[in-house]
Amino acid sequence: MIDEKELKYIIALTLIPHVGSITGRKLIAYTGSAEAVFRENYKTLRKIPGVGDYISRQKNTPGIIEKAEEEILFLKKNNIKWLTYHDTDYPERIRQCPDAPLILYFRGENIFNHPKTLSVVGTRRATSYGIEFCQKIIRDLADKGLDPVIISGLAYGIDYHAHLAALNTGLKTVAVLAHGLHTLYPFDHRRLAGKIEKAGALITDFTSSENPERNNFLKRNRIIAGMSDATLVIESGISGGALITADFAGSYNRDVFALPGRAGDPLSSGCNLLIKNNKAALIESADDLQYLTGWDKKNVQNLPRQRVMFPELN
Repeated sequence: MIDEKELKYIIALTLIPHVGSITGRKLIAYTGSAEAVFRENYKTLRKIPGVGDYISRQKNTPGIIEKAEEEILFLKKNNIKWLTYHDTDYPERIRQCPDAPLILYFRGENIFNHPKTLSVVGTRRATSYGIEFCQKIIRDLADKGLDPVIISGLAYGIDYHAHLAALNTGLKTVAVLAHGLHTLYPFDHRRLAGKIEKAGALITDFTSSENPERNNFLKRNRIIAGMSDATLVIESGISGGALITADFAGSYNRDVFALPGRAGDPLSSGCNLLIKNNKAALIESADDLQYLTGWDKKNVQNLPRQRVMFPELN
């Protein structure tokens, strides 16, 4: 765990305009620490590939350090936990992604490195076909003893039913939010969010100054995809947010699955397109998912792992 001083500068780095996860990690890699980024002179920073003049000057934006200090006070006051990408218990699957966040904030239990994780996403206007399939496949995965953590975005429709099905079957579940932990969207799901916090976690990479704006939901989708071994899309239109999550998952070399629907059905057109373009495997049951992921209970448990190469050498 990093010290509070470095934490402050990591948070401050995320507050610099136009500095995202990739640029932030690059700045730290070149200077040695987040604190060093703010102490380094402008001429040195602008020479870092991909940084340039504009970003180099933005670190001097007034009030950034003060906002970072306020954020730490907010975290402590509200018992919010955090993980930086330096920490050993940072979600390992996200760490493998090129745009992994510098810091994640969460309430609940750190179950992010669970052996099996599955994202379940889909339309907010779910039909009985999608809802029933969502409930059944999660129940069947639980009955098989596979015990995956179910990850979704707490939105209306499929997200809601995925979280609820996980809770009802005794599985852990994680809700990835598109805003800071100072609020909750949608507010109608506050009771569900409370249950998720007790049987899983609420997680975000946004500070308490970030509200649920449109672009934040697109950024949130990369976390949903990055945290998971596989992403399952259950009902989606051609331009649905679930397809963006599926695209992120594909770019991270993760499995993508989709529930097929009737030809011409607007709420299945996105899933059918994923399957038609070979971007997703067709899924009809928990057996299909288990086979395609290789989640064989007998073979996955207690596999020997060589953790150190050449342990006799310094």
